[in-house]
Amino acid sequence: MDKTDKFLGRSPVNDTLMTRESWKIFQIMAEFVEGFERLAQIKPSVSMFGSARTPPDHPWYKLGEDIARALSDSGFSVVSGGGPGMMEAFNKGAYAGKSPSIGLNIQLPHEQSGNPYQDINLNFRHFFSRKVMFVKYAAAYVVLPGGFGTLDELAEILTLVQTGKTRRIPIILVESRFWRGLIDWFKDALVAEGTINLQDLELFKLLDTPREVVDAIFEHYEHRGFEPSREEREILLDL
Repeated sequence: MDKTDKFLGRSPVNDTLMTRESWKIFQIMAEFVEGFERLAQIKPSVSMFGSARTPPDHPWYKLGEDIARALSDSGFSVVSGGGPGMMEAFNKGAYAGKSPSIGLNIQLPHEQSGNPYQDINLNFRHFFSRKVMFVKYAAAYVVLPGGFGTLDELAEILTLVQTGKTRRIPIILVESRFWRGLIDWFKDALVAEGTINLQDLELFKLLDTPREVVDAIFEHYEHRGFEPSREEREILLDL
């Protein structure tokens, strides 16, 4: 043990722990391989996000179900987190529609249990590999009211698009009254302090109805098609 280890109170790494850490990479690889193989054929798809805690009798649940059904009937596979609440609403709406309903489930100590409305069901141990699958094949992101997890996914896609680490896709926030305070804070704090540019506010749209959501996605792709360009495919390889 060197001086740094003594100073920090560190003990030599246990060999068994090191072995487990080393083999963990194969579990992570397996999640990526299965995700790539099973999701590559679902295009075009829309990734949808919202609270796991929203009950079925809440207006947001019905709104999420209606948006997912409209997207599915318009030819989009719908990808959700596969759990309860809004995720269930998304899968339920898509399951009743014409296109596949996909759930990317995550193993959590509480709150997450798979819903029954999934044509394709994938299970993940790691948030980071799951998050790649949400982005990799998405033609759009549709974000309804949610908590920290929903905000995390929203911040992720905004950052990836802003920095050019993924292609520009529609990012749609649904339910104006819920998001208005956050957007005002973006303007009054982030833009005002120079931590983002004013143009970054154009990365997303604020909409309220299923028809508006579907129309906005089709409008974005009207002159280019849903398939990534050659340059975009290169970007997605390094996602």
